[in-house]
Amino acid sequence: MSKIVGIGANVCDTLITVPNYPEEDTKLRADTIMQSGGGPCATGLVAASKLGEKCAYIGTLTDDSAGKFLKADLEKYGVSTEYVTIKKGYTSFSSFILLSKESASRTCVFHKGDIPELSLDDKQKRAVKDAEILMIDGNEMKAALEAVKIAKENRTKVLYDAGGLYDNVESLLPYADLLIPSEEFALGHTGADNAQAAAKILFDKYSPEIVVITQGKKGGIIYDGKELKGYPAFLVDAVDSNGSGDVFHGAFAFCVALGYNYYKACIFSSAVSALKCTKTGARNGVPTFEETIKFLKERGTDV
Repeated sequence: MSKIVGIGANVCDTLITVPNYPEEDTKLRADTIMQSGGGPCATGLVAASKLGEKCAYIGTLTDDSAGKFLKADLEKYGVSTEYVTIKKGYTSFSSFILLSKESASRTCVFHKGDIPELSLDDKQKRAVKDAEILMIDGNEMKAALEAVKIAKENRTKVLYDAGGLYDNVESLLPYADLLIPSEEFALGHTGADNAQAAAKILFDKYSPEIVVITQGKKGGIIYDGKELKGYPAFLVDAVDSNGSGDVFHGAFAFCVALGYNYYKACIFSSAVSALKCTKTGARNGVPTFEETIKFLKERGTDV
């Protein structure tokens, strides 16, 4: 049985490392090109799995080359694909990502493909019932909405990686126990002019157990309805920031399954996210539990 299951995006990324972003209508030689798995939910599951928890992806893939790669990539990192349905003859969700060495930032162009939307079967519903944590990211909206209702009925915690202002996301927000939006989402959804105010609005409106707003290089803030405080980001020599937020969410789910309190979960997840940025590839860069603990101790932090 998998403690953490997820429903959401699973994307085939082509990572293109360049010295700097090219000007329009020019040519630029890439330093490296590599294929990598991506997508908030699936990458979060990989992070939790690499840290040491049993995880499973619930979703639909196809049989094109990207789909075959995505299935194998999940399995490579220990994420179960027993709840994956394969539908033949479609095009996978894919993206092309430029990674600039000059700015240590990334620019993404994506195509969602044409795989039919996920419809949960009995086996997939049972996986949600039996899990401790369900991760969602706003993709596969119909199946996610059905799954969060099942989760609520069976005391499965719902972790919502709210990174995008997708259509109908307000239908998922009331089901989130662990609501972890990006600052962009939090400000855009609430209309607040700062993250602290947005955290309070989200908590008061949707009543999760915790609101954690991620702020990239600034770290983030955590609010439990009583205390509002910040958590740090860790400075590293970054080579690839793509997927760092996805990794944070997966690490947070791992921490909750392990029994950490929510503030310690933020510290640990921030460290995992920072270490991920020191390597190319959203999934390849995820550290082990031992590497993360060592990193924290070297910086005088004990979780």
